[in-house]
Formats: sequence, structure tokens, C-alpha cells
Amino acid sequence: MNLLETSYGNPLINIGVFAFFVAATMLIVIAVTRQKSKATDFYTGGAAFSGRQNGLAITGDYLSAASFLGVTGAIAIYGYDGLLYSVGFFVAWMLALYLVAEPLRNTGKYTMADVLSFRMEQRPVRTAAATSTLVVSFLYLLAQMAGAGGLVALLLGVTDESMQSVVIALVGGLMVVYVLIGGMKGTTWVQMIKAVLLIAGAAIMAVMVMFGNGFNLSELLATAQSAGLDTATGTGKDLLEPMQKYGASTFTKLSFLSLSIALVLGPSGLPHVLMRFYTVPTAQEARRSAVWAIALIGAFYLVTLVLGMGAAYLVGQQTILDAPGGANAAAPLLALELGGEVFMGIISGVAFATILAVVAGLTITASASFAHDVYNSVLKGGKADPEQEVKVARITSVVIGVLAILGGILANGQNIAFLISLAFAVAASANLPSILYTLYWRRFNTRGSVWSIYTGLISSVVLIVFSPSVSGSASAMLGEGIDFAWFPLTNPALVSVPLALLAGWLGTVTSPARGDEELALEMEVRSMTGAGAGEAIAH
Repeated sequence: MNLLETSYGNPLINIGVFAFFVAATMLIVIAVTRQKSKATDFYTGGAAFSGRQNGLAITGDYLSAASFLGVTGAIAIYGYDGLLYSVGFFVAWMLALYLVAEPLRNTGKYTMADVLSFRMEQRPVRTAAATSTLVVSFLYLLAQMAGAGGLVALLLGVTDESMQSVVIALVGGLMVVYVLIGGMKGTTWVQMIKAVLLIAGAAIMAVMVMFGNGFNLSELLATAQSAGLDTATGTGKDLLEPMQKYGASTFTKLSFLSLSIALVLGPSGLPHVLMRFYTVPTAQEARRSAVWAIALIGAFYLVTLVLGMGAAYLVGQQTILDAPGGANAAAPLLALELGGEVFMGIISGVAFATILAVVAGLTITASASFAHDVYNSVLKGGKADPEQEVKVARITSVVIGVLAILGGILANGQNIAFLISLAFAVAASANLPSILYTLYWRRFNTRGSVWSIYTGLISSVVLIVFSPSVSGSASAMLGEGIDFAWFPLTNPALVSVPLALLAGWLGTVTSPARGDEELALEMEVRSMTGAGAGEAIAH
């Protein structure tokens, strides 16, 4: 008998395995942070990790709940269209590594704003960059919190929305504890271990799925293709047919194009991923970590195709949609079908460790940006005591945790990969144009940077708020009953990214300020060669 016809596993076994993972990761955090450290280690972990270690940590940071839960669910429900998330996420990572990651690391110190303000007026640029970092981090946190709520609700068999809200609150509390105790060093170790567990768990599940199909990928795809939803639902009819989700009209096709832009460009503007390169001591180790990350991330996204298609026919699309968390439940339910309750508990524990590690990294990035860029550089003129700066960062972590809990409750039930795409759109709009101009255009100046950041940030957020993603559609955050949407696309990147690029150019050419030529040359040499990067990190 299908295990899924009666329950979602044994809640006692699920929560027991889940509690073991939480306790184990917490012990790791405490153990690695007991040695004496400087205040700035809260941000960089002492810049003492090797390339291999940091490559694992980058993988752990990048492979979020969206990658495991959201993409697997998207492929299970939409097939070909869902696979585009995997392709987009991986191509985006390659672009981020080759275009911005190493130059940013060579130029910066703790945060993205260090780079954007390197040859600009400090106060306005840092304020704009910190604002953007906080908004992007918050949107990214929404997805992780929604995933955590759905996952734990599935483990406990909780279907009541108010109880799921309590679960999200508990997850947020755990996140804050991780950050306050471990800082960047503890978080990095959790991310490394989580990356190994996640890739290993996904690989084991993929082998089990392929074993049932004679290790024949064509047979797997054909079996999944025949397991679509009823025609009455209008979705998932043919998992191998493109545009099942985005081919209904001109606007849905434009939404797909906008989504593609967000997926490919977004990671190059994600502060929490780029910040990982500050945890290695040299540019050479940064490159080594990039090689490790490419290999691991690429292998993982290949596996998601097998997991999604396996879930489509072994679990069933309607069963997935009816479970707590909706499409996000595909991977845990597939584990239940493949290996029973204990295996489901283990895979869910790994997924939860994934969420905790990512939200901890996000929280550190956001709190570091506020403490370092706003409190120290703007309010204190760069003269704040390091201990006091870290204290402000810890307080900020708590505030961010509370906001993430409230946002996660609102976003509960949404597909995580879709929520992440909205965060990617804001990052691609607000951060990437200014980063590219700063690194590769000497004429770029303070006005251009500020105009680009605020134009991208405001336009992308406003268009998201007034899009079908928030109201006026069956899948909207606020439901179909509330409708104030006037922007027809579900993702704003198609409009907001060009606007930000235009604003950066227009602000620059209309400003008489030419910038410091010596600083521009220094930044070019440092970003391209790594010369002086060690001193930038150390001081």
C-alpha cells in the first residue's frame, strides 16, 4: 500500500531525527566558536578557511531550501518549466563567479558596500547599498522561513495554519540563536557539513529512483510524463512539454522571460553569497573555492531532475499539492515513499539544516551591512569601536529574525523557488548594475551609483507589490479575493533591471563629478589581480 494514503510518516520518528540534526549542528557551532577570536571574526570567520572548505560552504549557502525543496517541487508539478529553475540557478552561479565574485573579494573588506563605496562618497553609497542588502536579505529570508514552516508542519502532521505560524516562529528563534552564538565561523562550519549531507542525501535518493527504472533516464522521464494531473486542473498534463506554466498568454511568456533574467543575473547581486569570498585568506584560495563550488552545485542541479520526476510518479502530483507546504513537500514525501519514515526524517532533517544554515548566513550578511555600513561608516564616521559594532550587529540579527518570522507567516505555502526568484529580481535590479559599473567603468561616480541602486530597488519592489504574485491570482500571497495588481508580470526583472542600468548611466553622465582617478586605478588593479586584497581583509 502506498505510504502516503494514510499519513506523512510517524511524527515521533520525524521530530526525533529532526531534533538530532538541530542538536548536532548547535554543538558544532558551540565547539568551533569556543577559541578566542577578534570582534571582526563575527563577519569573516577570521578569513582562515581553505579553498575546499569555503567551496563547500559556498555550496551550502547557495543550495538553499529553494534548490532542494522548491526546485524538486517545481519539476514534479511543472516538469520542463520547473527544470528551468535548475538551469537558471546553475548558469547564474557561473556568471557570478566569472564576472563579479573574485573582483569583489579582492576589493572589499566585509560587505558589498565596501566595494561600491571604494572610490565614491562613502555616506550616500553605503546607505543605499546597506538598504538594498537589507531588503534583498529579507526577501530571501521569506522563502527560507516559508520552507521551514511547511517542512516542519509536514514532519509533525500539522495542517492548521495557526500552528504552522508557531512553527515558523520557532524556526526564526533557532536562526537567531545560531547567529548570536556562532557568527560567521560557526555558520560556515554548519554550511560545510550541510552541503555534504544535502548532496549525499539527494544523490542517494536519485540512485534509488533510478534503480527503480533500471538506471534508464528515458524510462524515468516517460513514466513521469504519463503521471500528470487530471486535465481539469490545467497544469502538469505533460511534464516534458515546454510552457505548461508560462505558455498561456503573451503576459505569461513575458513573465517567463522576466523570470529568466532574474534567475541568471540575481546571484551576482546576492550579498550573502558574495560575502562568502571574504572568509578565505588569498585570491588563490578564492579561486579554488569557486572550482569546488561549481563542481558540487552543478552535480546537485543535475540530480534535481531525477528527484522531481521521481516524485511526480512515485508520490503523485495531487498528493504533493495537498500536503502541508504544497509543492515544497515533494522531496520529503519522495523520501517517505523510497525509504520509509526514518529515511524521511533524515532527509527532512538535512533540509532543515539547509534552511538554518542559509538563514544564518543571510542574517549575518544583513546585520553586518547595517552595523558596518550604517552604524560605523555613516553614523560614526568609521570610528566605531569594533566590539560595539559587533554588538550592534547582534542586536540587528534579533530584529531581522522577528521581521523574518512575520514575513514567513505571510508567505507560508508559496513555492520557495518562486519566492527566491523575486529576491533574485531585486538583487539583479538594485545591486548588479551598480556592481558592474563600479568594477568596469572608470567614469562611474557617486550619483550614478546611488541612482542605480535606488531605482532598481524601488522599481522592483513596487512592481512585485502590485503584481499577480501578491494579489489577484489563485497563487498570490494574499489570495484571489484581494486584488490591487496592475503590473501584469509575475516577476519585475524585465523592467526593473534595464531601468537600473539606465539610471546608473544617466546619473553618471549628468554629474560633473569625475571621481578620484588614482582610486579608480587602484581599484582596477586590486580587483583584477588581487594585489592588496589581503591587506583589505586584514584591516
